[in-house]
Amino acid sequence: MPIALRFAARSNLGLGSKTRNEDSAFASPDLLVLADGMGGHAAGDTASATVVAELMTLDGESWGADEAAHQLRQAVRRANDRLRQMMDTDLNTEGMGTTLIAFIRSGTKLAMANIGDSRAYLVRDGVFTQLTKDHSFVQALLDEGRITPEEAEHHPQRSMVTRVLTGREDDDPDISMREAQRGDRLLICSDGLSDYVARSTIEGIMTSPGSPGDIADRLIEIALKASTRDNVTVVVAEVVDGKEPISSTPQIVGAAADRSIGHEDDETQEQPQEPRTPAEKAAALQRETAREPAPPQPVHPGDDYDDGGETHGLPQLAEEKPNEGGKLRWFGLGAVLIAMAVAGALLGYNWTQSQYYVGANSGKVAIFKGVPQDLGPVRLSSIESTTNLQVKDLPSFYRDKVNNTMTAKDKADAQRVVADLQKQLERCKADTSGSNCAS
Repeated sequence: MPIALRFAARSNLGLGSKTRNEDSAFASPDLLVLADGMGGHAAGDTASATVVAELMTLDGESWGADEAAHQLRQAVRRANDRLRQMMDTDLNTEGMGTTLIAFIRSGTKLAMANIGDSRAYLVRDGVFTQLTKDHSFVQALLDEGRITPEEAEHHPQRSMVTRVLTGREDDDPDISMREAQRGDRLLICSDGLSDYVARSTIEGIMTSPGSPGDIADRLIEIALKASTRDNVTVVVAEVVDGKEPISSTPQIVGAAADRSIGHEDDETQEQPQEPRTPAEKAAALQRETAREPAPPQPVHPGDDYDDGGETHGLPQLAEEKPNEGGKLRWFGLGAVLIAMAVAGALLGYNWTQSQYYVGANSGKVAIFKGVPQDLGPVRLSSIESTTNLQVKDLPSFYRDKVNNTMTAKDKADAQRVVADLQKQLERCKADTSGSNCAS
C-alpha cells in the first residue's frame, strides 16, 4: 500500500552570537532534507542553501528503491561539486561546508543520505531510536571505547566533525535503505537541538501525542529554553497512508528560505510569478545561491540604474566630450572593480587569520593560526605555539588526527584540543595492556 509523509519544518536563529541562520531545510510528502552550514566557516548559509537547492530537484520524481538511492547519491555529489565551483570562483566562500540529512520516498521504502553530525531519529511502536551515526571526533572516541555515552554528551569537542560536504572529491555520504511503516514518526535535526537538549527529553516530546507541526514547535521551544547558542532546525514527519489527504505544499526554512525570497520590484512594474513546482523552486534557489546576475538593462549617461532593488547614480563629469566621457566612465568602473577585488581578497585573508587548528611542527603538537592551505606563494597559516607533546608518542588515532590537522573554533578551543591530547597520552601511558597505545 502506498505511503506518504505528513510533515512540518521549523528553524530558529538560536540565542548565540550568530547574526544569520546557517541551517537550511526542505520538506514535502516525498522528500525531507536538512543541512547545517559549518559554524565559524565562511558562507555556511550559502553552503547549506546550495545543497538543499540541488536536492530539491529530486522532489516529485518516482524511482524504484535502488534507483532512488543512486539518484540521491548523485544529487549529493552534484551539490558537492557546486560547492567546489563556488569556492573556485569566490574567495569569500573558501572553507565553507555543510552537514546533510536527506530522506526520499520510494514506494514503501525510504532512501537516506547522511554526512556530518546532524541527526535522524525514528519512533516506531513507541520505541525511540537514532538512525544515524555522527561523523565526528567524539563519535570516533565512542567507537573506540575511549569515552562513555555520558561523557560524549558533554565533551568539549563534540561539535568537531570529521566528514561534511566541503567540495572535496571524497566527501561521500552514507547511503542506506529502510522499510517505512504507517505510524512511523521521523525527526531530522541540526545540532542546535541535539547538542543542547538531552536525548531523553527529545524522546519524551517525539513519543507524545500531537501533529508534526505541534512536535516541531515544541522541539524548537525546548531548544531555546535550553539556551541553544546555535541555529536550531527540525523537520518532523509521520508516515501515513498514501490515500490520506495531506498538504502537498513543500516547506522551506532557514537560509534556503531567505535566499528563495526575491528582491521586490518597483510598484509600477508587474510582480514576477512565484515558482510553484518543486523544480521551479529549486531552480530559483539555485540561481539565488549562485548569485546569477539579472539580464543586463540598457544604461544611458546620467540615468540611474537598478541593482538588486537599490538605486545608484552613474558618476558624471563636467564638460565631457562624448567619447572622452565614455572612456572616463569605463576607467572609473574598472578602478572600482579592482578596488572591490582587492578588498574581497583582504577580507578573505583576514578571515583565514581568525581561524585556528592543531597540527604537527617538527614532530611536536602545535597550535596554528590560519588555515592549513596556501594561496600560491602566500602562506595562510603561522605557528601560534608549539607544545612539548611528541606526535609519535600519541595513540595512533590521535597521531593521524594531528598529522591531518584538527580544526578549532578559536584559540581557546585549540588549547582545549591540546589539553585533551595530553589526557589521551597520559591514559595511554597508564594503560599497561597497551591497547590504547597501538602503534
